[in-house]
Amino acid sequence: MPRASDSTGPLSGYRIIDATQMLSGPMATMMLGDQGADVIKVEPTGAGDPTRGLGASKRGMAPTFAIINRNKRSIAIDLKDHRGLGIMKHLIASADVFVQNFRPGRADRLGIGEHELRRIRSDLIYVSISGFGDKGPYIERRVYDPVIQALSGLAAIQTDYKSGRPQMMRLIIPDKVTALSAAQAITAALLARERTGEGQHVKLAMLDAVIAFLWPEGMARHTFISSEKQADSPNSRDLIFETADGFITAGAVSNAEWNGLATALGHPEWIDDPRFSTVAARAINLRQRLEMTAEVLATNTSAHWLSRLEANQVPSAPVLTREEVLRDPQVLANELIVESMHPHLGPMRQPRPAARYEATPSQLRRHAPMLGEHTDEILRDLGISSDVIRDLRASGTIA
Repeated sequence: MPRASDSTGPLSGYRIIDATQMLSGPMATMMLGDQGADVIKVEPTGAGDPTRGLGASKRGMAPTFAIINRNKRSIAIDLKDHRGLGIMKHLIASADVFVQNFRPGRADRLGIGEHELRRIRSDLIYVSISGFGDKGPYIERRVYDPVIQALSGLAAIQTDYKSGRPQMMRLIIPDKVTALSAAQAITAALLARERTGEGQHVKLAMLDAVIAFLWPEGMARHTFISSEKQADSPNSRDLIFETADGFITAGAVSNAEWNGLATALGHPEWIDDPRFSTVAARAINLRQRLEMTAEVLATNTSAHWLSRLEANQVPSAPVLTREEVLRDPQVLANELIVESMHPHLGPMRQPRPAARYEATPSQLRRHAPMLGEHTDEILRDLGISSDVIRDLRASGTIA
């Protein structure tokens, strides 16, 4: 059951032991921390989570780490030391959820596999995040985001329509999709435990999460099973259009939106053109339709076209630079970007938790911790004396 906490979020009182590194696991537990859970990040002594140094860092903390590890406390433990392993097991006794993303088999070898930890806390939600799962030909392979983009079909979906070259998404999409899936799965498992009193093992592979994510439209031609081979459609240009002074996006799905687009672009004859007169026809003739649209939009400025498109109820927007996003009036109205003073890194900005809870608001309670910043605090919470803490630190068991 949840414990008392100073958090106001919907997961207030739940304790998450986060033994994950890199991005998928830490981002998942960040979301749980945003929602009020007490997240204890367990890192190895020495360098800690590798993402601490990923990119331009300040005082040993990179921007990515600073975001996906907010609302957590950090304890640095050498799990290969039997006393360090004992500390981890002590933490598990008070935990609701344990999350790890080691390659299959490593958690067991470290002494923190599911069966071992369930002996300590029988109703524990034990979460294993991996690249490929725990069986099959790929489970021993090292995996990062581009590997999943390649194997899942995501890179093929992004194929350039002119060159035919597959392309990677320029964001770490598979890790983030896995993080979202994991956070939802963990809260669902906690809900099930509230009803049954029983914990369970939640397993999530990045490959599974991404294929499930891209399937609805990305695998549309492979959804209905047929004896005929289902060929993928050749890729069309994307919905980025160059204007006389910049770039915009505009798209029309419904008949009303298509009528509005044709009117805004000064080509009302497109409305009754049989190639574009229905949703199905517009899908079949997608490439030609987009090329025609692009030719017209190139003849005037972004402001000109956006005004006409908006007046005709066509979904459209300017393509903003990252700097412009910070000043966008809707982003400002949503009060999405918050600025604060990190006690070690100085001023920083970050997005608030996206979901707003009326009765149990999420909070940015803690900045991302320095390595082992809360080691002493957490050990004292476990009832370990200052003398023992000093001895553990002197021996390198903790940091």
